[in-house]
Amino acid sequence: MLEIGCGWEGGLVTLLADAGYDALGVDPQAPEGERFRRGTFQEVDGDFDAVVAGRVLHHVNPLGESLDKLAALAPLVLVDEFAWDRIDDAAQDWYEAQHRLLRAAGAEPYGPSDIDEWRARHQGLHPHDVLLEGLRARYDERVLEWVPYFYRWLGGPSSEALEQTLTDVAAFPAIGWRWAGIRSSRIDSVTKAAPFPNGDSHR
Repeated sequence: MLEIGCGWEGGLVTLLADAGYDALGVDPQAPEGERFRRGTFQEVDGDFDAVVAGRVLHHVNPLGESLDKLAALAPLVLVDEFAWDRIDDAAQDWYEAQHRLLRAAGAEPYGPSDIDEWRARHQGLHPHDVLLEGLRARYDERVLEWVPYFYRWLGGPSSEALEQTLTDVAAFPAIGWRWAGIRSSRIDSVTKAAPFPNGDSHR
């Protein structure tokens, strides 16, 4: 199993390994160790059972070629993402108010205090519909689940439950999404016809 964009903390690799998976994490800032490789996933060759992509695909470029690479690496992809483009006025107002409350209570939330400022610093991110279109062109969709996301930025003790309640009553849209897909038979036939350069195999 390959985790792309595992970051300097190693992402889920250690948890996956502890659960019995032969896991490899790749990231330009990946930690040292036999289960990690520093670099981009576009530089990886091999045959994996699955690819895990946690909050990385929204800023990958060029998107089409990168998704082609993912499809060549493994028949299963598991995606954990956020739809920044679904943050409407109600969602932004709630998030920023929660951020202020937590700071007033002495906490230091991980996420930005100002969404507009965050948008200005993160130009060129892929909207969720562009990502989904690209994934669906290469994989058969198995799961699409909309989930809370702001709580990851806030870190408050009740942030996730409160956010879930508000999205359940449509106070604002959920911006987190999880997706799973199986490589389409059309892509699969092309992949099987093209052997990997070095014969690497990781399960």
